[in-house]
Amino acid sequence: SVDRVLRLLVVTPDMHRVHHSVIIRETNSNFGFNFPWWDRLFGTYRDQPAAGHLGMTIGLSHYRRSERLTLVRLLLLPFTGRPGRYSLDSIGLDPEQSVKDRLKKKE
Repeated sequence: SVDRVLRLLVVTPDMHRVHHSVIIRETNSNFGFNFPWWDRLFGTYRDQPAAGHLGMTIGLSHYRRSERLTLVRLLLLPFTGRPGRYSLDSIGLDPEQSVKDRLKKKE
């Protein structure tokens, strides 16, 4: 397909969409916004979401609840802390394996 060829040169919307998945190994992937080479170089490239694009759940769980999406809450969001942050220890890895674990194995 055209998307598959374009992915060699630029980050396509389908490629970047994987980054918004609720599955942590997919969330911690496809960070690029222009060029796909960085994700391929650093091992954070994911070709497709595990459930496929149509079956993939997108977004942080606490922002999928309608009570969190009122105009007032969204306007106050920058001033209310950072709910839903996650550790970047597992970037590009499966959730069971963290960067720290991988470094220990190399020692």
